[in-house]
Amino acid sequence: MSPQLYEFHLPLSPEELLKSGGVNQYVVQEVLSVRHLPAQLKAFQNAFRAQGPLAMLEHFDTIYSILHHFRSIDPGLKEDTLEFLIKVVSRHSQELPAILDDTTLSLSDRNAHLNALKMNCYALIRLLESFETMTSQTSLTDLDLGGKGKKARTKAAQGSNWEEERQPILQLLTQLLQLDIRHLWNHSVIEEEFVSLVTGCCYRLLENPTISHQKNRPVREAITHLLGVALTRYNHMLSATVKIIQMLQHFEHLAPVLVAAVSLWATDYGMKSIVGEIVREIGQKCPQELSRDPSGAKGFAAFLTELAERVPAILMSSMCILVDHLDGESYMMRNAVLAAMAEMVLQVLNGDQLEEAARDTRDQFLDTLQAHGHDVNSFVRSRVLQLFTRIVQQKALPLTRFQAVVALAVGRLADKSVLVCKNAIQLLASFLANNPFSCKLSDTDLAGPLQKETQKLQEMRAHRRRTAAALLDPEEEWEAMLPELKSTLQQLLKLPQEEEEISEQITNSENPEEVKGRIHQLLAKASYKQAIILTREATSHFQESEPFSHIDPEESEETRFLNLLGIIFKGQAASTQEKTKSAENMVSGQTVCKDKSNMSEPEKSRENDELVKQEMLVQYLQDAYSFSQKITMAIGIISKMMYENTTTVVQEIIEFFVMVFQFGVPQALFGVRRMLPLIWSKEPGVREAVLNAYRQLYLNPQGDSARAKTQALIQNLSLLLLDASAGTIQCLEEIICEFVQKGELKPAVTQLLWERATEKVPCSPLERCSSVMLLGMMARGKPEIVGSNLDTLVSIGLNEKFPQDYRLAQQVCLAIANISDRRKPSLGKRHLPFRLPQEHRLFERLQETVTKGFIHPDPLWIPFKEVAVTLIYQLAEGPEVLCAQILHSCAKQALEKLGERSTTQEDPKETPPMLPTFLLMNLLSLAGDVALQQLIHLEQAVSGELCRRRVLREEQEHKTKDPKEKNTSSETTMEEELGLVGVTADDTEAELMRGICEMELLDGKQTLAAFVPLLLKVCNNPGLYSNPDLSAAASLALGKFCMISATFCDSQLRLLFTMLEKSSLPTVRSNLMVATGDLAIRFPNLVDPWTPHLYARLRDPAPQVRKTAGLVMTHLILKDMVKVKGQVSEMAVLLIDPEPQIAALAKNFFNELSHKGNAIYNLLPDIISRLSDPEGGVEEEPFHTIMRQLLSYITKDKQTESLVEKLCQRFRTARTERQHRDLAYCVSQLPLTERGLRKMLDSFDCFGDKLSDESIFSAFLSVASKLRRGAKPEGKAIIDEFEQKLRACHTRGLDGIEELENGQGLSQRAPSARKQPTVSRHQPLASAASDSDFVTPEPRRTTRRHPNTQQRVAKKKCKVVFSSDESSEEELSAEMTEDETPKKMTPIRRASTRRHKS
Repeated sequence: MSPQLYEFHLPLSPEELLKSGGVNQYVVQEVLSVRHLPAQLKAFQNAFRAQGPLAMLEHFDTIYSILHHFRSIDPGLKEDTLEFLIKVVSRHSQELPAILDDTTLSLSDRNAHLNALKMNCYALIRLLESFETMTSQTSLTDLDLGGKGKKARTKAAQGSNWEEERQPILQLLTQLLQLDIRHLWNHSVIEEEFVSLVTGCCYRLLENPTISHQKNRPVREAITHLLGVALTRYNHMLSATVKIIQMLQHFEHLAPVLVAAVSLWATDYGMKSIVGEIVREIGQKCPQELSRDPSGAKGFAAFLTELAERVPAILMSSMCILVDHLDGESYMMRNAVLAAMAEMVLQVLNGDQLEEAARDTRDQFLDTLQAHGHDVNSFVRSRVLQLFTRIVQQKALPLTRFQAVVALAVGRLADKSVLVCKNAIQLLASFLANNPFSCKLSDTDLAGPLQKETQKLQEMRAHRRRTAAALLDPEEEWEAMLPELKSTLQQLLKLPQEEEEISEQITNSENPEEVKGRIHQLLAKASYKQAIILTREATSHFQESEPFSHIDPEESEETRFLNLLGIIFKGQAASTQEKTKSAENMVSGQTVCKDKSNMSEPEKSRENDELVKQEMLVQYLQDAYSFSQKITMAIGIISKMMYENTTTVVQEIIEFFVMVFQFGVPQALFGVRRMLPLIWSKEPGVREAVLNAYRQLYLNPQGDSARAKTQALIQNLSLLLLDASAGTIQCLEEIICEFVQKGELKPAVTQLLWERATEKVPCSPLERCSSVMLLGMMARGKPEIVGSNLDTLVSIGLNEKFPQDYRLAQQVCLAIANISDRRKPSLGKRHLPFRLPQEHRLFERLQETVTKGFIHPDPLWIPFKEVAVTLIYQLAEGPEVLCAQILHSCAKQALEKLGERSTTQEDPKETPPMLPTFLLMNLLSLAGDVALQQLIHLEQAVSGELCRRRVLREEQEHKTKDPKEKNTSSETTMEEELGLVGVTADDTEAELMRGICEMELLDGKQTLAAFVPLLLKVCNNPGLYSNPDLSAAASLALGKFCMISATFCDSQLRLLFTMLEKSSLPTVRSNLMVATGDLAIRFPNLVDPWTPHLYARLRDPAPQVRKTAGLVMTHLILKDMVKVKGQVSEMAVLLIDPEPQIAALAKNFFNELSHKGNAIYNLLPDIISRLSDPEGGVEEEPFHTIMRQLLSYITKDKQTESLVEKLCQRFRTARTERQHRDLAYCVSQLPLTERGLRKMLDSFDCFGDKLSDESIFSAFLSVASKLRRGAKPEGKAIIDEFEQKLRACHTRGLDGIEELENGQGLSQRAPSARKQPTVSRHQPLASAASDSDFVTPEPRRTTRRHPNTQQRVAKKKCKVVFSSDESSEEELSAEMTEDETPKKMTPIRRASTRRHKS
């Protein structure tokens, strides 16, 4: 067939070209074999040189064959074919302009060029797609094989770098489409198949996931321009819209690519309508379908969000179509629509010059955003806050919205979602940074000006009202009040008349003129109701007097009253005005009055301007004050969130407080101090955030010169130390140590601190003391700061003047202590510990200062003396000698004082002389400090030194040994390898220290032993020695003495715990709680029997004691130093303590305990038993609060199922209705699953008879409603069954269950409900061995019973015990399996199971 006679139809699939079609339709005659292809391609190339692009008409079969065998042919042939086809299509595109302009072109030539065009394009595009398919398959293979050698494999498979060759092909097709090729077709209408062929290859290229990579940007741009030409010239709008929607649904990577394309078409190509078409398609998508297609919703959401960022003005006209998705289930679509609205507010609807319609649109968008700040989905709430943050940062939020959006942010701080809280904090920080009010926001600073200016405004308004009232026409005033007066009159006419009160007033007012005046005054004050009532009474009392007598009977009552009131008001006002005017005329003359009225116009205008300005000023101050109050409120909420577990939230909070502090909000200092303990956080991000915060706040102060900046820095740090607790000072010391080690505190700071400490610079005693404290803190990071100026420090704080400044002396001692390492020497250190000789001036001054101050009643002497003794033991050689001398000296002074009193006493028969209380207190306190420091010295310094010497000696011996001797004893070598030699030696040294403490320190020959009888006498006679300070000092000293010897401790434990329980002084009880806690760590076996007395202090009436007990028990329990039983319920009670600090302490304890395996799970049954016990438990509402917190730690499904079973079984043994309600509440708070519900169904007989109680029924019903959310169809059947049983029991009791089952048939029950539980053995309940009989019973067989059986079982009276005291093997069924339980088991567990075995 001649090429001019056939017609080439573009096929849907390549196989169609092999089949015979219609008349004159081109058909491929033969698919050539692979070995003939190179020769045929050569022939085609020769023909092309001779005939040009029309050569394709005769050689199409060759190209078709190459495409057919594409996978199996040589890569070189593929590359040659592609290169040749590019050349053919390029040549054709160059020739076509002349051919298209040729008016003499014959029909056959036109058809030949049309067929050649379609063939060339078809062949090139199919070859392009073949290369693309092969590349994508190769990339998938590379993912499996790994990245090594990827480029080499790709090039071997393709023969070239395909990614670089796609762009020229696409540009060539674009160039071709830009020609006016429609004239080649009949009637100049291009067939749809040709446009689809060209655009289809673009969409296939876009489907490749790598198209979004940066390296493929030129290809993306080429595709965009090619499709843009198709849209503008070939009516591709509808097809493009459908294709884009499909691709967004199926390819997640395409959203940003298609956004770039669509925005380019809408701007550069003028195709704005495509945006509307695409948005219309998305808007018409069913929200329910999108909720079931998350990938499609994600694609649409990403597309809309990014499109709004690029072309918000074009998208805004189509927003009404998308509004329905705000009510849909897909949160991603809601986020996208809200983000689009925010972009329009930012880019289009921004500024003060908006038209009314644009302003309304903006307000609608902002209203929608605010409303979705309370969306049910946390991701939407979080997104709204993020959008508002951007709006605030770009100053696009109208001032009228400030208060509302700030209130929204403050409200979201209480959100359950961590992400929402984080974004709320960010929004508040943005508000602060971009607030239009002031750089300093303080409530106190703003309240004064606000009150002053408000008062001024009120005065201006009052003056204006007086002026206006004088000039106002009575007729106009009457017209203004008439509508409201008429409304009030209509209401009163329907009600009965009020007579008594008014009639009395009228009878007293006999003159009608006075009544008229009073009516006028009431109308002027807008008291319309009273005016009408008074008028009604006046018409009856003054029927003959004007104007009350002038009544037309034909008029309605309403009209009569209005006319009468009008006459009274206008007549009275006119007469008043006339009187005023005549008086003015009499005084000033008529001319002056006229001049005054003429001059008032400019004055009136000026007064109006001033009033408007004042109103604006007051409004500004009011807004600033309200904003400041909301920020203050936010500070209180945010500060409580500072110790959240989420690192990012804590970092946001720290940044927020930095900003608030910089804006001068007074309450910010509280937050800045509160963040200090976070310096000890294990999270590096949190620790670094705290350091950065203090770096910003304190290391970069304002100042004109370097000296001024240094002074400001020191002043700011000194303010932090003011009234700071010991914990705050320790945290600040860690921060300053970090700054010193990193060299961030300049030498000028150290220099100025020394100048203030030595009083070279004038400063107050407090500033001097804080300078010494800061020097001591810096010495921790760089000891030479203090070490090189030791004598200077001694002269500063330990000088010979009297009276001594003990606060300064104490800080000097603490600063000097930082020059040595306080920790126990490690084995790796071989150097001698830093010690000073006994003769050093430091110790001389310390001895003298302590002994001189001993006989003076200064309360600061005791803390100073404690630090001084510690410093002596830390730095002195032979510190026990120095401290013995101090003790001897002080005791001698005490005896001398006693002797002086006895000599002054005249009558020897009088009571024996008594030592002054403060002297006895000082003496016992000093003895206690020396005892404790002697113990620490022996166990740390002496033991460490012995260990160091032993290691050095062993190393020396090892070096001097002969090489042959080293291999003689393999046994010794093995012991050394196992580390047994060192362990044995350590034990020997520890035993030596223990022996010294037990046998020698409190031996009768030792100095400390001399103070024991005195100490015991004071402690045993609280009535004789009743001074509170003395009792506190004596109790603390006794605790320190008990730390030395187990024997002494054992003998005095009864005394200690008696004082702990019976002492009337909270300070004594608090001190002894700390002391007994230390003893529990040092001598655990001795203190263990007394553990209940430690728990008892958790219910102490004094908050100070409860707090101390909470801290001590937290430490002991978490360190596994005491056995945890049901008594831990005392800690649970602290969760509802009225003191917030104690409640926070208890919450922190349970947070930490929840990380110790299954500890809380194992303790919960006992806690529930004790707290719901009618004799010793808590009230119902507090019980709910406690259990809500504790049950939140149960997160494992196994734990939940086991607890459900246990709690259901306990319904049988609970004795009161209150206990039934408590158990039901606990079950309702558990995070139940479908399996847990089955467990509950199996145990239904246990609680079915209790469901008549409304609260129990509601609790179990809430379990079903929670499970119904998100339940699967098979799960819903079980939930329905459970609900039916609940309702049946609630209305008809257990008999209702039998009726329900008889009606439904037992076969209807879900198979899962018939599953037998794993525990089925019966055991009798344990006999009572505890003070309560309300605990978990033994698990029973949960098969279905007849109601009669149920009743028989219920008749048995069982005695039950706490599982913390007694346990059974059966209860182990509730424990975690081996694979669920951590390998390192916590010792915090319920009682051992061995008791029932014996």
